[in-house]
Amino acid sequence: MYNKIFPPKKIALPNGKIVLEKRSKAPLILLIVMIAVYYSAQVTGFSFEVIIKRIHEFFTIILEMLKPNWKYFDDIIPELLVTLKMSFFGSVVGAIVALPAAVLASTNIIKIRVIDSIFKTVLSLLRTMPTLVTALIATYVFDLPATAGTIAIFLFTISYVGKLLYEAIENADMDSFEAMESIGMTRIQAFRYAIMPQVLPGYLSTSLFCFEGNVRYAAILGYVGAGGIGNLINETIGWRDYSSLGMIVIMLVITVYTIETISEHFRKKLI
Repeated sequence: MYNKIFPPKKIALPNGKIVLEKRSKAPLILLIVMIAVYYSAQVTGFSFEVIIKRIHEFFTIILEMLKPNWKYFDDIIPELLVTLKMSFFGSVVGAIVALPAAVLASTNIIKIRVIDSIFKTVLSLLRTMPTLVTALIATYVFDLPATAGTIAIFLFTISYVGKLLYEAIENADMDSFEAMESIGMTRIQAFRYAIMPQVLPGYLSTSLFCFEGNVRYAAILGYVGAGGIGNLINETIGWRDYSSLGMIVIMLVITVYTIETISEHFRKKLI
């Protein structure tokens, strides 16, 4: 069917033989992508006409945000500190718990297939669960906004750091590990002295990178009642108070940029 639509090109060889050039499947793939894009636009109701007609409202909001309400500064600081505390505590505890979880999910360390399969499945399920959904469930369970946000960040950190860490462990050089086992060390001791030094820099770097992202994620958890600066963002948008929203965004950008700069400095030291 494909060759009928896009017939192959005939090439004459010096010896007089005729061969068919192997046709690229790029045109067929492009056609499939275009059809998928078309039907996606139909299902989602995407319309360039609506965008063109209403785009001015977007810039109106942006212009209002560029006139920040500096008087709102004192209201932002307490909630911003709550966001940072949620992010820091959830990231640190999550990264600590991710270490044993990653070890138990590593096929080259744990020889019992049931155990590593269970932990890999758990980490995979945690990654597929959106942080907002986790925070929403935790809000109903614990009825404490900051606690719910911290738990959501904690679970995400376990899944993210644990996934990358167990992949690093499985790709580590096992020669020194096997040598230490052969001289009488337990698997835990051999892992401590042979594998851990190999994966430690990447583990710490990943944990720092995850903390950077968690600060940004924590900023929107207020939409589901999980506390932090997200509460103020939700309130200011609801009241159409875009000048105060602009002040929140400025403070958030400064905070995230500062954390990323410090984190990047330490991550470079680890590489």
